[in-house]
Amino acid sequence: MTVPRFVDLTAPQIAALPASTVAVLPLGATEQHGPHLPVSTDYVTATEAAQAAVEVAAGGSVPVVLLPGLAYTKSDEHHRFAGTIWLSWDTLMRTLVDIGRSLQTSGINRLLFVNGHGGNSALGQVACREIRKQFGLHTFFAHLSIPVDQGGSGPEIGTGADELGMGIHGGHGETSLMLHLRPELVHMDLAVRRVPEHLTGYELIGFGKPVSFGWLSDDFGPDGHIGDPTGATAEHGKAMFDAAVERLAAVIAEAHRFTP
Repeated sequence: MTVPRFVDLTAPQIAALPASTVAVLPLGATEQHGPHLPVSTDYVTATEAAQAAVEVAAGGSVPVVLLPGLAYTKSDEHHRFAGTIWLSWDTLMRTLVDIGRSLQTSGINRLLFVNGHGGNSALGQVACREIRKQFGLHTFFAHLSIPVDQGGSGPEIGTGADELGMGIHGGHGETSLMLHLRPELVHMDLAVRRVPEHLTGYELIGFGKPVSFGWLSDDFGPDGHIGDPTGATAEHGKAMFDAAVERLAAVIAEAHRFTP
């Protein structure tokens, strides 16, 4: 079926949508992902997964519309590398809140962010509450899969077996996804292992540990990625993508009927 895109509708058609329609907004990024992946990686994965999930949900008669994804978000942790374009935290916050305001004016009261960039997570949670407080929208924040550095674990997030739980940026998972979605943009001949193994020496502080820490991607070496992309495969990327789409479609269906 045709994906229900918000921007393809007329104003009267939007006004006629049920208030419980779920507006889905992909949050990507334009940022360096090492020498082997394009700067569009987070944008591609977020928008492709959101679109596929919206199509599945709409096919199940869930009222849903797909908003245009955001290509520029909070990527300042990668600011030292060429190709990174980032918004300041307050610019992005105001942007997300303004989108919530606009949806409320259009009569839609449910907004689901589909996030493809871990650097958006903390701010996105704050934006969800602010939009809820100011405009009464039911707001939701979902990842394609829970990032390793934010407590995710298990094969569904695509962590390579030898990444020591630190394949958080341009590693096995993201590289596999891009091999599935945009193989012509992946340069596997330039893929190298960049895992900060010394972090295993800390019991409490680290990625996915009880205490988080502020980091910049150049803290971990000259290439900008964190993980081991060398064993990535398109087959694994397809499995990850299909699992993400199935989960996100279920999230959309729940968001449509959710009551706090």
